[in-house]
Amino acid sequence: MRSAPSEASLEVLQTDATRPIRSGVRAAPAVVKAIYLTSWSAATPSRLAQAVDLITRTELNAVVIDIKDYSGKVVFETANPGVAAVGSVERRLDLAVLVRRLHENGIYVIVRIAVFQDQHLIKVRPELAVRNPAGRVWRDRKGLGWVDPASQEVWTYIVEVARAAADAGVDELNFDYIRFPSDGNLSGIRYPVFKAGTQTRREVLQQFFAYLTAELRDAGPVLSADLFGLATVREDDLGIGQVLEDALLHFDVVAPMVYPSHYARGFLGYANPAAHPYEVIVYSLNRAVLRRQRLAKTLAALSAESERGGTHPLGQIRPWLQAFDLGAPYPPSAVRREMQAVLDAGLRSGWLLWSPSNRYQAAVFQRE
Repeated sequence: MRSAPSEASLEVLQTDATRPIRSGVRAAPAVVKAIYLTSWSAATPSRLAQAVDLITRTELNAVVIDIKDYSGKVVFETANPGVAAVGSVERRLDLAVLVRRLHENGIYVIVRIAVFQDQHLIKVRPELAVRNPAGRVWRDRKGLGWVDPASQEVWTYIVEVARAAADAGVDELNFDYIRFPSDGNLSGIRYPVFKAGTQTRREVLQQFFAYLTAELRDAGPVLSADLFGLATVREDDLGIGQVLEDALLHFDVVAPMVYPSHYARGFLGYANPAAHPYEVIVYSLNRAVLRRQRLAKTLAALSAESERGGTHPLGQIRPWLQAFDLGAPYPPSAVRREMQAVLDAGLRSGWLLWSPSNRYQAAVFQRE
């Protein structure tokens, strides 16, 4: 377990937990049940209609839509000068109109923003790109480039993208790729801002989480963060800066991606963890719940000692679940076992389903 937060670190928590809700923003359902759509699916009338129909006919009540994916393109028009200055807009959606349509159907709207994996930004602001020893843009195993997670210029830009989405009336801002690179030739990475000798990756992300949430706390939408599934069971930073407790301190919702196919051979003794969705997920989430409980006790004790009253509530845990075949088939029965694992871990805040193809079988869901 990481060391307990210092008394000074509690300053960011001792704020009014009641945040203003922007006009038109829907409060989160008590239990969020969402499917993921790319911006292309959301912009295709037939695909969007299918998704809306599925949500309104079943237990689903929410959708997650990309508005800035790994490409770095911001897919809706905005008058935000910070976004315009980067030239990243590639209009694909009228986001405000889309949000209104979804709200009319009783659907909670989450938008996903990829943060430090950004192919557009490394082209227009090459001085922010992570590089290899030869000075060229460093790329991961998928051939994708990254910007430096320690760059405050990047932080400011992400806040502007998020504010533009908030202005369109979205209900929740979901941040993904909030980490350092995890694969590829990591020994050859050269960062323009991050200095390993003076700060750790974890410290960089702690500072980013604090900055991001402080800047957006009054924007209206719920703030959520995606973490590697292993962040639930590993108490180091995984070499990428992510620690579960750090995210719980700052975000309203933390979404660990507990996809069984992404756990290494031998996890929990299984030759193929993907073939054991219930066991992998219930174990991971049980660990996450325990760590959240321990953190809450630590904060309560520190608050009592400081005689400064209560603290800002910790984030809830709402996991991403696997709805795609990888490592093993994932028919509706397997996805239902994942959902049961969430409940059996004592979590009642819901789940998000990820399918790269955006195709979801109606048999997975209970009918309304």
